Parts: sequence; C-alpha cells; structure tokens
Amino acid sequence: MTNDIYLTDREADVMQVLWDHGPSVVNEVKDKLADDLAYTTVLTILRTLEQKGYVKHEEEGRVHRYAAAVKENAARKSALQHLTGKLFKGSSELLFTHLVSDQKLSADQIKRMRDLLAESTPKANDSKKEK
Repeated sequence: MTNDIYLTDREADVMQVLWDHGPSVVNEVKDKLADDLAYTTVLTILRTLEQKGYVKHEEEGRVHRYAAAVKENAARKSALQHLTGKLFKGSSELLFTHLVSDQKLSADQIKRMRDLLAESTPKANDSKKEK
C-alpha cells in the first residue's frame, strides 16, 4: 500500500466509525452511520476498503470483525496533501489564506491559529544562536 489514502465520502464515513468505535461487525458499523444504508452496501464498502488495505478483519464464528488498518491522522494528512496539490497548486500558504479569509472564525480560533503559527516559526534568537 502506498502512503496515499483516497477515500470516497461513504468510505470516509465507514472509516470514521471504525476509528471512533474500534473493531466492529457489519451491523455495528451500519447502526452507527448517519445514512441508513443496506447491510450489503456497508459490507461492500468494508470489503472495498479491505482490498485497498485500509481495513482488516478477523473471523469471529460466522461474522467478520473489521478494524482500521490505517491511522486517522495518516488519512487526514494524505487527504490534505491531495487537496492542497489539486486545488491550491501545492501551496500550503494559499490553502491557509483561503481557510482564514473564507471562514467566520471566532477570536478564540484566530488566537489558537496564531499560537500554532508562532510555535512552528523559528524564533529570530534561535537562528542567531545557530550561526
């Protein structure tokens, strides 16, 4: 499996159930989905995810218990890289600018973003020490 993780909306919904609730049988996944999907549809999605290498299963008698084989953070990172490459010309700055300018952010959200940026930016004193 490559590092690229591509999920359809339905696949992402199923993966979210597995990430949030852990290993589950088909009916458990089905019951936790917002959309009322048929058992066979959920099973097909799980089998597709397994073929892609994103899900694994263990047999428990007559049922299979499915579990996420990829971490949620890895899927997020892959999706964000894909989105940035396709829609923002590979520019994280363009993506960030769009997020900030297009959203109605609260003062707390803006403060947290500023704090994160400050933490990730090398300090002027740190770069002088390295010279």
